[in-house]
Amino acid sequence: MILALLATVLIGAGLIFFIAGTLGLLRFPDVLCRIHALTKADNIGLGLVAAGLALLGGSWAVAFKLLLIWLLVMAAGTTAAQLVAGHSQAEDER
Repeated sequence: MILALLATVLIGAGLIFFIAGTLGLLRFPDVLCRIHALTKADNIGLGLVAAGLALLGGSWAVAFKLLLIWLLVMAAGTTAAQLVAGHSQAEDER
């Protein structure tokens, strides 16, 4: 019961971070601010959702797989953000 409640709270907090990142994407003025808001909030949000799902998963194997997914998404998100930011700055210099 307590474990399910804690998992629900973690997943709910993760969803709040996802919503905050989406609002930042829609409201911030330039590309660099948008990327920053989106990658930070989404990485934290996914970490919280993965932690909540790991609590509900019931085994260490599920928790480990969720951890790997989170780490891979963080690596891919930061790499994509660097590429977009570099392209954006190159466009600004032209």
